[in-house]
Amino acid sequence: MSSYAPATMVDAHKLILHETGFEVSELSLDDIDDYVELVASAYRGEPSKQGWTTEADLLSGQRLDADMAREMLAEPDASMILVRSAEGQAVGSVYLREPVDGIAYLGVLAVSPLGQGQGVGSALMNLAEAWVIERWGAHSLRMSVINKRAELIAYYERRGYERTGEVEPFPYGDDRFGVPLVDDLEFVVLVKPLT
Repeated sequence: MSSYAPATMVDAHKLILHETGFEVSELSLDDIDDYVELVASAYRGEPSKQGWTTEADLLSGQRLDADMAREMLAEPDASMILVRSAEGQAVGSVYLREPVDGIAYLGVLAVSPLGQGQGVGSALMNLAEAWVIERWGAHSLRMSVINKRAELIAYYERRGYERTGEVEPFPYGDDRFGVPLVDDLEFVVLVKPLT
C-alpha cells in the first residue's frame, strides 16, 4: 500500500486502481481511437463475447464511432474517464454528465474483456460515483440499460441502483448505435441515491 494520503474520494479511488496496476485519466482527443476500440471490445462483435457485458446477441454493428466519441468529448457538461493497464492498453471507461436537479448521468461504462474480472468495473463505478458527488455536488446518479440485459441490470441493482419504472425508446433506424437483432429493445432507467 502507498503511504500517500488521498485528499478526496476521487483521489482514493484513483489510487486503488493505480495500486492494482491501472492508470486513470480524463479522456483526450489523443485517446479517441483507443476509446472506440475499447467500447467495441466490451459491447459488440465476437471479441465482446469473451466478456459478460456483450450486446452482440442483441445488436450488430458499431456501438459508437470516432465522430460520436469526439462529440461526447466536446460536450461542455460532461467528463469521460479512461483507465489504462500498466502496458498502456485502454481497459475501462465511463462517460459522466453534470447533474440536472442534482441527478448526474452515467453512460457508456465499458470494460474490455481483458479487464473484466479484475475489479476494474467496480473500481470505475466507485470512482464515477465519487466524481459526480465531489466535482458536481450530485445527490443521485442515473443510467439507462437495455431491457434485455438482465444480468447487467441485476449487477447495478446489487450496487444500489433502483428501477424508476421509466423506460426510454431504443433509437431504431439510427444505425450509428448499432443494428438491432431483436424488435423489442428499450432502455430501463435506473437511479442510485448517493447521499
